[in-house]
Amino acid sequence: MREGRRGRRGGGGAARRAERSAPRIEAARYITRNIPDFEILTSEALEIIEANAETVLEEIGVTFGDNPGALERWRQAGADLRGDRVHIPRGLARTLCATAPSQFTQHARNPERNVEIGGRNLVLAPVYGPPFVRDLDGVRRYATIEDFRTFVKLGYLSKWVHHSGGTLCEPTDVAVNKRHLDMLLAHMTLSDKPFMGAVTEPSRARDSVEMCEILFGEAARQAPHMTSLININSPLTFDAVMMGALEVYAEAMQACIISPFIVGGAMAPVSVAGTLTQVLAEALAGIAYSQLVRPGAPVIFGAFVTSIDMNSGAPTFGTPEASKILWGAGQLARRLGLPFRSGGGLTGAKLPDAQAGYETANTLNAALTGGVNFMLHACGWLEGGLVASFEKFVMDADQLGVLHSMAAGVDVSENGQAMDAIREVGPGGHYLGCAHTQANFKEAFWRSNLLDYRPYETWADDGAPDTQMLAANRVRKMLDEYVAPEIDPSVAEALADYVARRKAAEPDAFA
Repeated sequence: MREGRRGRRGGGGAARRAERSAPRIEAARYITRNIPDFEILTSEALEIIEANAETVLEEIGVTFGDNPGALERWRQAGADLRGDRVHIPRGLARTLCATAPSQFTQHARNPERNVEIGGRNLVLAPVYGPPFVRDLDGVRRYATIEDFRTFVKLGYLSKWVHHSGGTLCEPTDVAVNKRHLDMLLAHMTLSDKPFMGAVTEPSRARDSVEMCEILFGEAARQAPHMTSLININSPLTFDAVMMGALEVYAEAMQACIISPFIVGGAMAPVSVAGTLTQVLAEALAGIAYSQLVRPGAPVIFGAFVTSIDMNSGAPTFGTPEASKILWGAGQLARRLGLPFRSGGGLTGAKLPDAQAGYETANTLNAALTGGVNFMLHACGWLEGGLVASFEKFVMDADQLGVLHSMAAGVDVSENGQAMDAIREVGPGGHYLGCAHTQANFKEAFWRSNLLDYRPYETWADDGAPDTQMLAANRVRKMLDEYVAPEIDPSVAEALADYVARRKAAEPDAFA
């Protein structure tokens, strides 16, 4: 699809020449897997974990603090309340979860960018939440709203990234109570891919819904146009802020990722089975609550789990334990019949270096094989999520193309079998000039748009750039070519007016 403004009819040859010279972008469709999911747990192991999770919900319970409305919903549903702790009878949460859809469409401003979440599909979304950025000058600093807009543009221009995401970085130069407005405006106007809403306060979720209604009209309340992240305060605690945002979105039929946020050994047991038990218990309780708010509200079973370095206390990424938990959680989500969120380009590295590459690749591959349907943090993540990096964003975004290729599986059609080529070449020949190669070479192999495959002499003559330098150059090139997607001027004006009015309605708050 062409980047930028859609050409108007008329203008003759000049219009056609302008269209040919306009910058273009390629946007890949969300992934549909043609490969099997990796299943690490036996049926017996899954049944043990499910039984233990039900025991946790019934005997230990979960806390819904400072939320009388939530407690009343649970009381009416048949739960046992002891103060603000909710003890959920065995089987109740699973029964409530059954009304959540197994698959749903999130609609984008450009219908060609709609994504299907669930089933055999995988949707890739960028980094979420870092307060710092690492800029192209190598400086680690607090993020600004201009940095945020830059990430939105890069996501829009990235072929393999399907989703604009949410809080790509925290713009600390804008008041805490108002920055969500600027972030949403950027997603809505600088990209036409699907996006996420604000969750840091229920009123900000309402702002998100209202801005969505301006952008999409009546359709905004009839189907999901946002997918937003609701984190659980592990272990077993559901705070009023996140649950308040969940209530707003569920009532408006907007999708939520209901996701435990776990550092193993600190917020969950050190064992894989123990952590999976807690993940399942928390997800069951959160998803069940969304269905108490509105049956049929779209949700995603989330699992964000890392291990911990027992020497420093710092979270670690790309570890085998995290992959095992991801694979197991995927099996548990599929048994519930729900979409699954996990994975990402996760790393504890401070730079987009070899450590970042190894850890990122480990997590991306685990997510591909583990049946993830929505992958947050797919590109741009550094330093355990504290830093968003422009260079790593494009490095990761390039490698996401590998996931598309691997997910396609193996072509065993007549063309894929290539028997005509084998017959044509015969013993001792070569395939470079044969008819099959000529017909297929353009699409036969995945090709990086970033990595350097030139001969040593050519690479050295060009200044011997490393991958980080290549990525920085690509960021600059992409931003130079960026043209915003067309939007109805009256809609853009209405969105800008809404943001201005909401900002003027209350004083700035930076806490």
